This record gives sequence, structure tokens and C-alpha cells, in this order.
Amino acid sequence: MRAVRGLHEAIVALLLWRGPGPARPAASEVLSQHLRQRRLPHWTSFCVKYSAVRNDQFGLSHFNWPVDGANYLVLRTGCFPFIKYHCSRAAPQDLALQNAFFTALKVLNAGIPTLLYGIGSWFFASVTETVQTSHGPVTVYFLNKEDEGAMY
Repeated sequence: MRAVRGLHEAIVALLLWRGPGPARPAASEVLSQHLRQRRLPHWTSFCVKYSAVRNDQFGLSHFNWPVDGANYLVLRTGCFPFIKYHCSRAAPQDLALQNAFFTALKVLNAGIPTLLYGIGSWFFASVTETVQTSHGPVTVYFLNKEDEGAMY
């Protein structure tokens, strides 16, 4: 997995022409801060640009994410040029089998559907929000405007 992660990081850096620059926050920090800024919503679904974060959640597709006493079930995928998150507040669950399944599915289909999803998101993500992190502001993108407090 370490070799795959290294290869993925090299390809993303090449595609983004990423050279030395300012430090970027971890994707996990953006996720946590977004949930806090939204006051721990029932659900949220957003994208963050690969170029804006360090991808510290590589290999995680479906996982629990605790934030300030709340737990979120997170579906996450790289859909270049974004990382896509769908988060639902729920009790912690054993997601190891589902995480392995979704990760294997992405490998088997060579990431083509997620690339197409990323390109589509690039065209349709019209709503933005700024998330404050320890490394400065990061813009997150939404395909739809979310209603504050909505259950679904």
C-alpha cells in the first residue's frame, strides 16, 4: 500500500505541477474543521481540491470519523482534481469490509468513473465555502447548496 500511495502522490504532484510552496493542511483537518464550522450537521457532501491539501487519508474509502463527540460515517474518494466527501452523522460501525470493497472497486475500474465524477464536479460545483485551518483558509466546493440543519 505504501508503494501505491507513493506512486499516487507522484502522479498527482506531476498533474498539478506541484513544486515547493506554502505548507498545506491535511485533508483530515479540512474535514474536521468543515464539520465544526457547520456545527456538526446531520450530513454534508463536499469536494476539496487535491492542490489545496495533503492527502493524509489515502486508501480510506469508507470510515468512521469522530469530531467533538459526534461520529460520522464518511464515504471518500479521489475524483481528480478533487477529493470528494460524503459524511453522515451516525453511531460508529465496523466499516473494514466496506472500506476494502470500495477501495478494491476503485482499483479494479482503474479510477475511470471517479475521474469522470471529478471532471463533472469541476463543471457543476458552483457553491463554495471557506474552511479555516491551521495553514490558512481552504475553499470547499458543493454540487448543491446545503440547507443548514437538514436531516437529508
